Amino acid sequence: MRINVIKSSMPPFEEYVEAIRPLWDSVWLTNMGANHEKLAERLCGYLKVPNVSLFVNGHMALELVLQAMDLEGEVITTPFTFASTTHAIVRNGLTPVFCDIDPEDYTMDVNRIEELITDRTCAIVPVHVYGNLCDVEAIERIARKHGLKVIYDAAHAFGTEYKGRGVGTFGDASMFSFHATKVFHTIEGGAITTDDVELMDKLWKLKDFGIKDEEVVDGIGANAKMNEFCAVMGLCNLDHIDEEIAKRRVVTERYRQNLSDVKGISIQKPQKDVKPNYAYFPIVVDKDEFGAGRDTIYARLKENDIYTRKYFYPLTSDMDCYEGRFDSALTPVAKRTAERVLTLPMSAHLTTGDVDRICEIINSCEGADN
Repeated sequence: MRINVIKSSMPPFEEYVEAIRPLWDSVWLTNMGANHEKLAERLCGYLKVPNVSLFVNGHMALELVLQAMDLEGEVITTPFTFASTTHAIVRNGLTPVFCDIDPEDYTMDVNRIEELITDRTCAIVPVHVYGNLCDVEAIERIARKHGLKVIYDAAHAFGTEYKGRGVGTFGDASMFSFHATKVFHTIEGGAITTDDVELMDKLWKLKDFGIKDEEVVDGIGANAKMNEFCAVMGLCNLDHIDEEIAKRRVVTERYRQNLSDVKGISIQKPQKDVKPNYAYFPIVVDKDEFGAGRDTIYARLKENDIYTRKYFYPLTSDMDCYEGRFDSALTPVAKRTAERVLTLPMSAHLTTGDVDRICEIINSCEGADN
C-alpha cells in the first residue's frame, strides 16, 4: 500500500455537501461572503488572536502583509524554509539577509541575529519550522531594541501555543498557510493575524484590488480573496481539528518510540512551554554514525512505496533562481541540516503499524553505505 508523505484530512463527505448547499440559494461564492466572515471569526477564537484576515493562500498573505508595511531595505530571515518565504521578500523589492539556524529546533538562531543588523535592516521574518516555535521572546527583545518589524512565517504552526498564548499573537503579524498539506486546511488558503487594526484595513484593500468603495480605487492591490467553498471546507475541518491533532500525536509518539535510540538518527525534541500541533516528523541523518545517508533512506523507502520529502532541501539561498546572489556557506548549520534532513510520512490516517513498517525499513538501511 502506497504511503505518501502527507495525506490531507477531510470532513465527512455528507457534512461538506450539506454545508455548501446554501451556496446554491445565495449564489454568493466569493467577495467576503458569510462563510468567509464566519471562518475568520471562529479562527480568532481558536487561534486566540484579536484579528484574522483570510487570503487565497499563505504566500499571497505573506507577500501582501510585507507590502502593507511599506518596508524598504534588508530583511533578516532564514534560508531553511519553503521557497515562498524568500520569494515573498524578494518580490517586494526587499533584500533577504540569511541567518543561520538552531541545530536543535531548526528555527532562526537568535544569537546570530544582531550581527546581521545594519542601517538598512527594516524587519525580521523568522519561520516556525515543522511546528517548532522560534524563540519569540528573544526576537521581540532584539526587534524592540533596534526598532524592527517582526513578521512570522507560521505556515507550520496552526494551533501551536506558547505559555498559553496563541502563536499568532507574537510579532507585528503572523502568516498561516491553509494549504491541503497542512494540519488545518481550506484546500487552498491562508491568513494574517495581527493586533494592528490599521494593518487589517490595508490588507482588506490589498487583497481586493485596492478598492475602497464602489467608486473609489485608491490603492494598487491584488486579487487574493478566499472563496466560499474554501471557507466552508475550513469551517468543517475546524470542527474536527482537535481530533486531527490528537491522531497526529499518536503517530509522533510511535515514531519517537521506534527511532529515539537509533544512533545517527536525530529527531526533534518537545519544546518547553509549547503546546505542539505535530505538523511534521523530520529526522536528520548522520551518515558517519548511521552508516547510511539521507538519500539512501529516501530511496529504500521509495522502493517500498513509501514517499518522504527532503524538506527543506535545497536551502532557498541555494535555489537556481538565486544563483550567484547568496553564499550558503555563511549559514553552515542550515546547509548541513538541509543535506541530511528527511520528513517522514505524517498524517492522521497513519496507523501504528504503518509507522512500525516505515521505521523497520529505516533501520534496515543501517550500514548500507559502508
